[in-house]
This record gives sequence, C-alpha cells and structure tokens, in this order.
Amino acid sequence: MLNYTIYKNPVSTQWVTFVHGAGGSSSIWFKQIRDFQKQYNVLLLDLRGHGNSKSSLKTAFKQKYTFSALANDILEVLDFLKIEKSHFVGISLGTILIRQLAEMHPQRVQSMILGGAILKMNFRSQILMRLGNTFKYVLPYLVLYRFFAFVIMPKKNHKQSRILFINEAKKLYHKEFLKWFKLTAEINPILKWFRQVELNIPTLYVMGEEDYMFLPSVRKVVESHYKSSKLFVVANCGHVVNVEQPNVFNDAVLSFMSGTK
Repeated sequence: MLNYTIYKNPVSTQWVTFVHGAGGSSSIWFKQIRDFQKQYNVLLLDLRGHGNSKSSLKTAFKQKYTFSALANDILEVLDFLKIEKSHFVGISLGTILIRQLAEMHPQRVQSMILGGAILKMNFRSQILMRLGNTFKYVLPYLVLYRFFAFVIMPKKNHKQSRILFINEAKKLYHKEFLKWFKLTAEINPILKWFRQVELNIPTLYVMGEEDYMFLPSVRKVVESHYKSSKLFVVANCGHVVNVEQPNVFNDAVLSFMSGTK
C-alpha cells in the first residue's frame, strides 16, 4: 500500500486528499497543510516509487504502470482508512490520476481541484515526449528531468518549483522513472476522453497564467464543461501553482470546496 500521512481535524468529518505529480512527493503540499487542516481532515499520499512509497516485491512483479492501476493505489488507501468520500486536490500528472479515479468511482469524489492540470499534450509537450523516448536509455534520467523542468517552468519566478521537483526526482530510481515515463504511451487517448466527457462532479481548475503548455487546453475544456467546471487563473504564476502562489491557491481552493459541502 502507498505511504500516507494524516492530519486530523477533531471536529470535521470531511476529508481532502492530496495527490502529487510525477517525480514529486507528498512534501510538495507543505504550504497547504495548515490552512486545510483548519477545516478538513487531510490525507497526503506518496505515489508508487515516490517519497516513502518505495517499490516493494509485490509492485515489482506488476506488469506495468497504467493510470487505472495507479488510481486503484489511491483507492486502496481510502478503503483501508474507511474514507467513503473525499475532496481531491492534485497537481500536474496527479490531476490525471484524480480524474481517472473519478471515472472509475465517481461516488467517492466530492470535488476535484486540478492544479496545473494536464488535459492535452501540445506540440512542445509532444516533442518533449519524443525526445524523452529517444534518450531515456542513453542519458541519466535526472538530465532528462532537469530539461523537462526547465521547459515546463522556464521563468525566474518558477525557480522554487523547479528546484523542489528536481530534488524530489533525485530520490527516484532510474527504473522507476522509466516505468512512469512509459505512461506517456497511453496519455493521448485518455486525455482525449477526459476532454470529451463531462462528469457531474464539482471541478475547479487552478492554473498559472504563465503555464503556457497546458492553460490553453484547460480554457477550452472549461468552456464546454460549463455545468460542472470552473477555472481560476493565478497571476504571475507558472505550472506548480500551490508552491509558487500558496496563499492565493489555498484561498481559492478552500472557497470552492466550502461551496460543495
């Protein structure tokens, strides 16, 4: 089972579950814990091979990583803790896992907050994936990861996010990186489905105005998924909105969640 950490609120019965992105860990939510714990029980997860969820003998023999298998990892923790329903807050690739979980078990999801959401791979991101596939067995994975981080988060005000994710990625093994990178093979069809199908779950997209790779596609999806979805754009901010502008992020997310109770 995934490694998890709980911060209990003694007077609340509601939960919020935080899901980090590829190469990160639950530590990226350190600027959210205090504000969210004031109103909710908080659950932080380390995804497979990340943080303290190191690969076990059991996971080593699983055939491959798929988005549905990774979403089931999250569900396993919820079942173990007897959490019937939760708000979910994700960043980057973690938003895909939350949406996948909502597709599979919508009754378990009270709301979705998708920060730095990935809904379409644009031309630049497609080129990144091809470069990664070409050099993944040749270059050390940290070289590739640093390159990806600079392309996705290029500005000076993105530096803290870059450093945080690169430092977390150092804790991955090369084989683990390759397993996660192979997920890109199934990412286009699953994102196409997400763009086409609107779920009846309150959804807030929190995007940095400088998240040039992913913001345009999110704008289009929110326009078509207007029944359930809202978009909040954070000024002077890149991809990792919860790290770069934590106060703005926390206020926007908590306000949205309070309206879904």
